[in-house]
Amino acid sequence: MSVRRPVAWTVAVVLFAEAVGVAALNWFLGIVVDRQDMSLAGLDPDTMSVSSKIGGVVFGLYFALCALVSLLVALRDRAPAGLGRILLISAAVVHGLLGAFTWGLVGPGAFLFMIVVLGLIVLLLMTYDSRQEPAAGQRPEGGKGDDGSPLSPPPAPTTP
Repeated sequence: MSVRRPVAWTVAVVLFAEAVGVAALNWFLGIVVDRQDMSLAGLDPDTMSVSSKIGGVVFGLYFALCALVSLLVALRDRAPAGLGRILLISAAVVHGLLGAFTWGLVGPGAFLFMIVVLGLIVLLLMTYDSRQEPAAGQRPEGGKGDDGSPLSPPPAPTTP
């Protein structure tokens, strides 16, 4: 049994939950800043409030898009390609950076969560590595690949 699909489903669920959590947290922080009506280094409180809300929506949509890519990987059971692969790699980098920041700012629990999500995303990317050769017993019969092309080039003709 392969772990590829369960990992892809898990990453999709975690990233969707994280998308909602990040958007809600930033929206809440925007409301708090707006109600306090205080300035930070001369910045307008309304600008800080709106910026927090916009940032939450943007990052929430980003994580939701990454979760959608993972969901498509789980449904199709195929490796992410192109923009989807780039999105998942960038999400892994973001979780690595957030993990580094959360250790000092929030604590080890948040760090552990970020590193677990980072590990899940990397596991998803590695289990669907398209460059892996199939095992000797799993090669298609007839020497043909999935697209019908020969797996190895035909031998060169010999002349007498």
